[in-house]
Amino acid sequence: MANTATPVFNDHRELLFSIVYNMLGSVADTEDVLQETWLSWTTRNQAPSAERIDNPRGYLVRIAVNRALAHQATISRRRETYIGPWLPEPLVSPLTDTPAPDDAADATVRAESVSMALLVVLETLTPLERGVFVLHEVFGYAHTEIAEILGRSPSAIRQLAHRAREHVHARRPRYEPEPHVRQQVTERFLAAALGGDLDALLQILAPGVALWGDGGGKAAGGLRPLRGRGKVARLLAAVAPRSGEGLNIAYRSVNGDPAVLLFAGDTPYAVMVLDLTPDGNQVCGIYAVANPDKLSHVD
Repeated sequence: MANTATPVFNDHRELLFSIVYNMLGSVADTEDVLQETWLSWTTRNQAPSAERIDNPRGYLVRIAVNRALAHQATISRRRETYIGPWLPEPLVSPLTDTPAPDDAADATVRAESVSMALLVVLETLTPLERGVFVLHEVFGYAHTEIAEILGRSPSAIRQLAHRAREHVHARRPRYEPEPHVRQQVTERFLAAALGGDLDALLQILAPGVALWGDGGGKAAGGLRPLRGRGKVARLLAAVAPRSGEGLNIAYRSVNGDPAVLLFAGDTPYAVMVLDLTPDGNQVCGIYAVANPDKLSHVD
């Protein structure tokens, strides 16, 4: 069993990464959880009297999910002192549907990650509600399976799932604009913002649009989300042309959606993701991640 521990773990690593990342929204914290899961897994397999585990996938998922929940208290304390809005760490991949072989593993992870906008909504759930939502709604686990993973009754899991689903759907109805529509709107928005075109911004922004700027106190970003079409449009028209001067633009997929990467030379400057209205014609959410700690893995 000890000889097969590593390949078995590696076979399931991308699934574990996706589940934990969607629960935590942080690559670094996800990697910490996976390291703990790996140590627990190898210790279990190296024990002289260890019995065969018939369902390694289920065993590993149970360890990883519960380790992720155990990390929540530390993460919550850290975010209480975070400067400005906190946004999830972006997962970036090429826009192409056929990634290069070296990117295949990362593409698998990112294909199973939920959108930036949905991750922001998931931040408003309790850790248990979020874990149940991710396992059931994103990865398709049955309530009975989740009950075994979390050590709770199926009825308790159903109640958690119902509360989480109602909470999420009230804040983010089910819809998904076509990728080509999102790409077109993203390009129009960026041209208007960098060009300082206030009229164009007022047309493309929804009345209740919100701008989230995550600089973490280390880069440009507001102290709180800015809401309202007029306020957001005026800020962008005044600031974007100047702050965007000299930056290189690249279009990528971020958490599965077409998005914009801005580079200062070869260094990532910001990642910007747009959330669209159900008809796909206007922008209702702007998520800009400029904290360099969250861009360290972006290239």
